[in-house]
Amino acid sequence: MIRVHVICEGQSEEAFVKELLQEPFLAQGIILLPALIGKPGHKGGNFKFERLLPEIKNRLLGDSDCYCTTFFDFYGLPASFPGKCDVVANESITRKSSRVNDALVIKLTEKLGVDTMRRFIPFIQMYEFEGLLFSDPEKMASGMDRNDLVEKFQQIANNFETPEHINNSAQTAPSKRILNLIRGYEKPLMGALAALEVGLDSMRENCELFDQWLSNIEAVAGDGH
Repeated sequence: MIRVHVICEGQSEEAFVKELLQEPFLAQGIILLPALIGKPGHKGGNFKFERLLPEIKNRLLGDSDCYCTTFFDFYGLPASFPGKCDVVANESITRKSSRVNDALVIKLTEKLGVDTMRRFIPFIQMYEFEGLLFSDPEKMASGMDRNDLVEKFQQIANNFETPEHINNSAQTAPSKRILNLIRGYEKPLMGALAALEVGLDSMRENCELFDQWLSNIEAVAGDGH
């Protein structure tokens, strides 16, 4: 079995890995090991590079056969995060993602070396985890037990090229749009339930960058470890 540590943005992402990703990847001989930055019981957040570095270093250097990846929201990254300030607002999401991923890899390589970094798979979610849920607004609403919101969720989805294009701001990020419609939206629980309802196939079909990340993880099964 190949071990892949997944350093998650928060509890929603951690639950997503456990509920949606672990089983299908296990069938491919890959064990996904999600964890938050910091001590056990910590809620995540505060993604400064200085906090991320030891998390990745400890995993990759502590186990020479494992892989490590990230599952962060672009929306939540601080301005100090590698590549964040290089992003141009009107660039494509592919270009924005590449800028941050590439800058992160360069900075980590300076610290950990080229050989170690061959086992690192960068991923920055555009723009936020909740964007994935808009891959199927009807099932998203059903998973949140709010079938009355199908039309409003669909209207939001229709305004964007893909779910990964839903805005990056304090007012228009995917979770903020949900909060505007559901007061008391409980992100870890309701997000996970909605994700289960929407399903992985729909997300991969509608979210190209997310699909590519999973393909990159799947590819390690053929690396001979």
